[in-house]
Amino acid sequence: MTASTDPQALVASVVAKLTGPGGRFEMGLEDVLGVTMPVMINRDRSLGAVLEASVALGDRDFLVTESSRMSYAEHGDAVAALAVALRDRYGVAKGDRVAILAANTPEWVVAFWACQVLGAIAVGFNAWWAPREVEYALDHTTPKVVIADAKRAQILDALAVDGLTVLTMENDLPQIFADFAGAELPQAEIDEDDPAVILYTSGTSGRPKGAVHSHRNVLATIDYHRFSDALAAVFVGGDPNSTAPSDRRYLMTSPLFHIASLHNLAIPRLATGGAVIIYQGSFDVDRMLKLMEAERVTNWAAVPTMATRLLAEGDISKYDLSAMSAFALASAPSGPALQAKLRELIPFAEHSLVDSYGQTECSTAISVATPPDLAAFPGTLGRPVIGVQAEVRDESGNVLEEGVEGEICVRSPYVMLEYWRAPEATAAAITKDRWLRTGDYGLMEDGRIRLTGRRSDLILRGGENVYPMEVEQTIDEHPGVLECAVIGVDHPDLGQEVAAVVVVDDPEQTTPAALEGFLADRLAYYKVPTKWRFTTDPLPRNATGKTVRKNLSI
Repeated sequence: MTASTDPQALVASVVAKLTGPGGRFEMGLEDVLGVTMPVMINRDRSLGAVLEASVALGDRDFLVTESSRMSYAEHGDAVAALAVALRDRYGVAKGDRVAILAANTPEWVVAFWACQVLGAIAVGFNAWWAPREVEYALDHTTPKVVIADAKRAQILDALAVDGLTVLTMENDLPQIFADFAGAELPQAEIDEDDPAVILYTSGTSGRPKGAVHSHRNVLATIDYHRFSDALAAVFVGGDPNSTAPSDRRYLMTSPLFHIASLHNLAIPRLATGGAVIIYQGSFDVDRMLKLMEAERVTNWAAVPTMATRLLAEGDISKYDLSAMSAFALASAPSGPALQAKLRELIPFAEHSLVDSYGQTECSTAISVATPPDLAAFPGTLGRPVIGVQAEVRDESGNVLEEGVEGEICVRSPYVMLEYWRAPEATAAAITKDRWLRTGDYGLMEDGRIRLTGRRSDLILRGGENVYPMEVEQTIDEHPGVLECAVIGVDHPDLGQEVAAVVVVDDPEQTTPAALEGFLADRLAYYKVPTKWRFTTDPLPRNATGKTVRKNLSI
């Protein structure tokens, strides 16, 4: 993790040596997309080079599930076979999109890396999408190939998109691994700012937006984790300059189509030599803890919903979790009360719990709050991580003083290239000098970030973003609905749940059950409202005709 409290002299000295001239993580100013910003000097220049180097780790565990193990060497062989098959059998070339539509599996990771060595763009489709959402993403990114698990392949079959090649993880990929066994790993010519991956984030305009991350973005994220590991080594008497493979074992419980699991777990661990323990299936605390025990998990980054379910489990002393040494909350806000309960009741959280703030558009964390931060400044999200410039600005773009609330804006080599095929949305989000307007509001306190408000109207349900406009537009398609408004309401487990106020002519004809059935094949399940209020009264609106959400209740 990045130290964000006043460090002891030893740690300050180590940081200075690591990032100063000649240091392992030497920082310098370079041109990035026409803007001068701080970057690491000694960095990899393509993801393919990272993959090629990882093969030397041989028989070490890389991807582990309850029923399978894949070593670094086996992973490299599988990537080479799939990459050559995509190139030679299916015509995938540099810049082509390859979509991945699946639950978390080792094959998901293999597919990502096969794209990288070809210079193709991996597109992470949300595995929870309804058919219409999948159809939109197919039209939006026009992938040449979709790699899917059997369950999602059925959706693709039903959509029957002309000319679309679908490869299933259960049947097609094993055959490809056999047919192309021993293939030589391709290495396409790559520029650092070539696109590497597209991950979707819910859009305020009612459609998901595809955040395009470059090789530079993802490589910078890898180096951020290398740097964090080096700092962590200082606290346990290790050598921060060591490049020996890590013995840490990381539990993956978030989906790979999010940056939490892809950019900040699976990808950097390939570079550091750690093992990724993939939890599969619906979240069950007992099953998860048994997997943590069996695989001697050392690190876990959980969404707050999972943390609250862990608390609800009660006494967990029957599980041997003695290997756990790092515990993080990520993907959604967590309050000081939850953090205090975790430190009090969960043994491995007492001295290791950290919190962070980030966005899909930023590839990784914007800031990290260490255990001392959270203890001394409840509610803080810590100081910006290495390489991140952060400012709080007013509506005119003027930088505000500490303690004054405004929009959080950041610039770094982690910030995405653009939104895919959305120039207007890109221009609204990224200034000409590459500052990202996060849409989040907060303030700075002694260099630490504190959020005071979320993106306008955003609902955060169990770590998933839900934008009301998308849900409203879909509900409005029902013939019995006159108008509607979607809001978030507090939920003890999920943080928030989706609620809807629906204006109808006849409340007896248009019911919650009717709308839930209507939405089931149009929206991912987590976007479908679970609380409803039906009325014949018009929604409250302001002078410009906008719905006044603060006057709504369920």
